[in-house]
Amino acid sequence: MKALVYNGPYDVSVEDAPDARIEQPNDALIRITTTNICGSDLHMYEGRTTVERGKILGHENMGIVEDTGPAVTRIKPGDRVSVPFNIACGSCRNCVNGWTAFCQRVNPTEGMDGAAYGYANMGPYDGGQAELLRVPYADFNLLELPAGDEHEAKFTMLSDIFPTGWHGTELAGQRAGDSVAVFGAGPVGLLAAHSALIRGASQVFVVDRQADRLALAESIGATPVDFSEADPVEQILDATDGRGTDCGVEAVGYQAHDPSGQEHPELVLDNLVKAVRTTGGIGVVGVYMPEDPEAAEEGAKHGRIAFDYGTFFTKGQHMGTGQCPVLRYNRALRDLIVTGRADPSFLVSHELPLDEAPDAYRHFDKRDDGWTKVLLHP
Repeated sequence: MKALVYNGPYDVSVEDAPDARIEQPNDALIRITTTNICGSDLHMYEGRTTVERGKILGHENMGIVEDTGPAVTRIKPGDRVSVPFNIACGSCRNCVNGWTAFCQRVNPTEGMDGAAYGYANMGPYDGGQAELLRVPYADFNLLELPAGDEHEAKFTMLSDIFPTGWHGTELAGQRAGDSVAVFGAGPVGLLAAHSALIRGASQVFVVDRQADRLALAESIGATPVDFSEADPVEQILDATDGRGTDCGVEAVGYQAHDPSGQEHPELVLDNLVKAVRTTGGIGVVGVYMPEDPEAAEEGAKHGRIAFDYGTFFTKGQHMGTGQCPVLRYNRALRDLIVTGRADPSFLVSHELPLDEAPDAYRHFDKRDDGWTKVLLHP
């Protein structure tokens, strides 16, 4: 099969790879129809993780079931499915409690609960930027979609970024009528804003400096905040009569940059502590790593992010963190798409064949104008 392979920093290529296949009785084999490049993939692309060379990337996947193992009884060949990026067993303590992002059985990496397709430290599983994908525990993990090809560009967001954006608002404790500050107008941040508006936010601020992404935020009814023009906290406080927002979402992660391009991993956390009112909530869905050898600061190399915890404590704020347990949300979000209440495809800028993935990675990594979300069709 054709597959997108990581060769080293800033070097990916489409190669011939052994076909994915059924390996366990509870596996399904998916023929990929759409797979996306995720902002999280860029951490690996830039060499900022321990992902091994030769890894097939891609954790945002959907397609048609090609085959199933003998223990699979719910899912059948021909089904159109969304594949959550979490790989979960369905029966460990965390899975039973709905925390499938932290499954205790599927990742042999020491100290890591939770697994994913084609990602550093998330287990030995190949990704889906390929023609075929093996899905373990298929009956538990796969989400059935309406047959045909309707809503393809919308449904493809169900594997990760739409649930992750929603999860950010959930972690922040957003309620109807709340004002929300979303830092980061990448795909997850834009879908956090979309989620906040669906959930009844009175106002959503989206902070970034990329004009094309801020324009997308404005197109869905959010208020764009360009941090290259003025301090984003001051802009938000001015717009809320000094109160700050009721809650906020961190959708940037550990490679946050100031307007000059210098990296400050604590920058967005500090800004959210200042921009969110006392007793407000912060949901962190931007990626942070326990080790980052390329970090600009010594502490950050070992996962120690020195954000303004004193003010966070004094303001009585609360914070939720971690990867999204997709199965908590994806069925409801699917139905919001089907009924026309949600349209996460507004951020799609490019739909390309898999062969063009290396060039797409380059454009997306550089934040070139107009490259907001790339869908690949093997």
